[in-house]
Amino acid sequence: MVNHAGTFEAEEDFRSLSDSLFEQLSEAIVRGEFSPGAKLSEPRLAARYGVSRGPLREAIRRLEERKLVTRTPRQGVRVIVPSRKRAVELFHIREVLEGLAAREAARHATPDEIEALQAMLRQHGQALARPDAMVYWQARANSDFHFLIARIARNEQLFALLSGEYYTLFRLYRMQHRLVPGRARRALLEHERIVDAIADHDRDLAEMLMRRHIAAARKSLEASMGEEGADQASTACSDLGAGNL
Repeated sequence: MVNHAGTFEAEEDFRSLSDSLFEQLSEAIVRGEFSPGAKLSEPRLAARYGVSRGPLREAIRRLEERKLVTRTPRQGVRVIVPSRKRAVELFHIREVLEGLAAREAARHATPDEIEALQAMLRQHGQALARPDAMVYWQARANSDFHFLIARIARNEQLFALLSGEYYTLFRLYRMQHRLVPGRARRALLEHERIVDAIADHDRDLAEMLMRRHIAAARKSLEASMGEEGADQASTACSDLGAGNL
């Protein structure tokens, strides 16, 4: 007799483990623990995370889908090397998508959601007010201003693009961006203006301000990456301005 319950539990365990590995590997890549161009060795990763090859290979396959790694013959799997061209293309996409998200958020936002945005920005402002504050750091989705706006927009397909396919790539390029003096506090001010437009349910203004915000981030990133060279790996993680975008 086939033990369907046991098979289902095994599949659930496999999926849960591969999900966890995907999240851990994604975060390690974004934070620079695996440097651009670094080879991801299955045996070493399996030993590092204490897992078998099956769920690890599934997690790596998902990293390929998110374009965080590439696989080539005789080269194996390697972390992508951020390039100026790729960054500009990605931020042009981001400008359109996030502009639409802000527009839809201005249409749908409830008083509670507006308060949640305002409370998030108050926390960000307090963090930036610390004497040792160097960057506008939005570590994960639950503290990410842009992620929350995408959720408030109530467009499932748009949210899937911004929170799924493109989200980790956006974060990666934000991490590769070197600190630009004054950009962190300027970004916070831009966020506050966007929230004001959403609170007023001014769709046109919310979209325009968001697009300007992303365009400013793109120009800052272009200038930073232009100094480093189009396809060169970034400098050490301590030199990065993670959340200035």
